[in-house]
Amino acid sequence: MSVLVTGASGGIGRAIADVFLERGHEVDGIDVREAPFERAGYCHHVADVRDAAALPQLPAPAVIVNCAGVQDTADDIDVNLKGTINVCERYGFASMSQPTPELRSIVNVGSSSGHNGSEFPQYAASKGGVIAYTKNLALRVAPQAIANSVDPGGVLTELNRPVMEDEALWSRIMSLTPLRRWATPQEIAEWVYFVGVTNRFMTGQSLLIDGGEAGNAEFVWPDVTVGTKHAE
Repeated sequence: MSVLVTGASGGIGRAIADVFLERGHEVDGIDVREAPFERAGYCHHVADVRDAAALPQLPAPAVIVNCAGVQDTADDIDVNLKGTINVCERYGFASMSQPTPELRSIVNVGSSSGHNGSEFPQYAASKGGVIAYTKNLALRVAPQAIANSVDPGGVLTELNRPVMEDEALWSRIMSLTPLRRWATPQEIAEWVYFVGVTNRFMTGQSLLIDGGEAGNAEFVWPDVTVGTKHAE
């Protein structure tokens, strides 16, 4: 199948692109950064998902995975939420109410913050919006296709080094996480593949992949004293 992955140069996005390539799919990646690798079956496009008019001309994909995202910036809502909307509307629909004939599945990468409201205000709001928009997509692409979100808690990515490299903060985070570890990008990529390809009946759902932290959450980050959860 043809697959579109946004945020393909980042930790989770790169892992997602890699999983699809390993399983024989053709992948187009979109990111503001250069290509994460050169691989057979992979085509990279440097573009900003905030700018709908500047998105590249691509064949309609069978699977769309939205992973482009930022955290604690002035652009959280524009990238995380509006960027997701731009990509889905551009590549997933022939018209407002008609998905492209090729579309089979949409997977949006949300966050546990969209469930519990923790973390930075605009970030939490953007991910909550992604969850709501995913439900909107599920209604609009049915019965032809499905749409779901995969919503991680803590993931071992470069973005999270401020807490991963701080012994005191990391110890505090682990005490709040029942499984006593964070997910790897590869683990999240496997969930995305399952939800987007293996699954054919679940739609409109948001899967919380957080190691059990939702039941005992606290936001842990340098110089942040208000909140209820650690960073994704």
